[in-house]
Formats: sequence, structure tokens, C-alpha cells
Amino acid sequence: MAKKEKKVTNNKENNKENKNKKSFFKGLKAELKKVIWPTPKQLLNNTVAVITIVLITAIIVFILDLAFESLNKYGIDKIKESIQTIESTDSEDSSNATENTVNETTDGENTATTENATDTNTAEETVDQNQATTENNVE
Repeated sequence: MAKKEKKVTNNKENNKENKNKKSFFKGLKAELKKVIWPTPKQLLNNTVAVITIVLITAIIVFILDLAFESLNKYGIDKIKESIQTIESTDSEDSSNATENTVNETTDGENTATTENATDTNTAEETVDQNQATTENNVE
């Protein structure tokens, strides 16, 4: 008996689904009859309006794109120029600083050489004094 009850319930469910599908399509058909479809003249006017608005928007976006691109390019060129100016100034400063250091070193060596030449006797005396002090400390 359980088998017969299952068949009966399956048939009832199938009938409900078929009724729901039929009622859905009946409702769809009824709603489509209520729709007010545009006349060919209205359809043409609306289509022209949409295409015109899209073209105007595209032109505006194109012009803005070109303007921002040129501004960006101009700005980047200005930044590159300022960086190159800063780098060239820095390289000149560093080369000047290097030249000054070399000149100072050369001047210092010349001064030291002159002092060494005039104070050779003094240097020898200082070495002798250091040796004597070291010998006294050791004893």
C-alpha cells in the first residue's frame, strides 16, 4: 500500500508543477498584452537620442583624455628638467668639492714638505729624545 501512496503524491506534485508552469505562462502573456509598445516613430526618436548622447559623452571623454595626457606629459617633462638641473648642480658641487679637497691635500703636502725640510733637525732631535726617554723607562 505504501507504494500506491507514493505514486499518488508524485502525481499530485507533477500536476501542481504543470499548473504553476501554465499559470506562469498565462500570466506572462497577460502582462505582455498590457505593455504599451512604442510606435516606429517613437522608437526612431528614442534611438537617435540615445546614440547622440553616447557620441557627445564619447567626445567629451576623448577631449578630457587628451587634455589630461598633455598636462601629465608637460608636468613630467618639467619634473625631469628640474631633476636634471638638480643633478647637474650636485655633480658640479661634488666635482668642485673634490677639486678643493685635492687642492687642500696638495697644499697640505707642500706645507708639510716645507716644514719637514726646515725642521729636519728638529725632527731628528725629537726622535733622539723619544729614544732616550724609552731607554730610561726601560731601565
